[in-house]
Amino acid sequence: VGEAPFIAWKMLMWVIAATRTTSFKLQTIFLPIHSLGLRRKTTWGGWSPAIEYTAMEIPQSFTQAFADREDEIKRMTEILKIRMEQLKTVGETAEVKKLEVENATLKVQVEKAKKKLRDAEVANGKEQIPLPGDNGYVPPSGEKKKVVPANVSKEIPEKPKKEGSKQEESKGKKKSEKKATPTASSKNATPVVDVSRLQLMVARIVSAKKHPDADSLYVEDVETGEPENRVVISGLAGKVPLEEMQDRMVVICANLKPSSMRGIKSHAMVMCASEEGKVEVLVPPPGSVPGDRVIVEGYFGPDKMPDKQLNPKRKVFEQVQPDLKTDAKCVATYKGIPWTVEGKPGFITAQTMANSSIK
Repeated sequence: VGEAPFIAWKMLMWVIAATRTTSFKLQTIFLPIHSLGLRRKTTWGGWSPAIEYTAMEIPQSFTQAFADREDEIKRMTEILKIRMEQLKTVGETAEVKKLEVENATLKVQVEKAKKKLRDAEVANGKEQIPLPGDNGYVPPSGEKKKVVPANVSKEIPEKPKKEGSKQEESKGKKKSEKKATPTASSKNATPVVDVSRLQLMVARIVSAKKHPDADSLYVEDVETGEPENRVVISGLAGKVPLEEMQDRMVVICANLKPSSMRGIKSHAMVMCASEEGKVEVLVPPPGSVPGDRVIVEGYFGPDKMPDKQLNPKRKVFEQVQPDLKTDAKCVATYKGIPWTVEGKPGFITAQTMANSSIK
């Protein structure tokens, strides 16, 4: 009878230990079990149990069942993920088809509204001008076709002419001829602004000296293949040594309007790579001679000849210049297209300055 409380207490500890097991993969749990013998304590003369912990193994089939169940849960999870992606794709496809149908419907409605508006304008005698892409569109160089209202007869009775002299008829003819002339000349009213407008050419600096009235300027005698050499003023003093400017091949822009610089008129500009105060004169490929034309693929030909002289007010050079640069290999380019010399192999380059502006 005296051992009953101890047995009950041991059973309670066993239940607590069992409920605290959190992992199905543990192979053993430890349970308190009352030892078979009793130990008598001499201090107070009573009996006390000796408690020992022994291991009890879980059956292998029980563990395997939990492992199989865990694999099944993982497999089902993957299947659910795939199914969710499929449903998402189907939903997006359906939404796209719905939007396409709505777009087509709106397009038809817009075309109907435009047709209704055109019919109303024609009925009121308003002229219709076809837009690019419409049937009957005529380029700007052609004459506009006047649309005759549908409800107006094409045959318009002529008004009786008043009696007048032949001079009035001749005046009317002259006026019509004057009105017709602007349309013929309007074809070239707004020429395209690109590198083809610049007259870039190979030249040779025969000699160079310092400007007598400006420390930052050189005065150069330049051979261009023309009957007479040109005088060119360059702001290269202090940036390029004077000895390097003697008897050297260069590239010039030859159709700038001559400008006076400290009392001496300059008739061209030496093209250089420039970046953050550093300057290098562009060099034509070997075999080039003064007068050779510098070209850019796609921007030269019979229909793309340079201006005879650039108008400073039009600022053509200022608009083209931002696209004049050297590339990563120090080759001079316009919009990424290399400069070449017509009929000669090779490119125009700077010595060391890559990715730099050309001025």
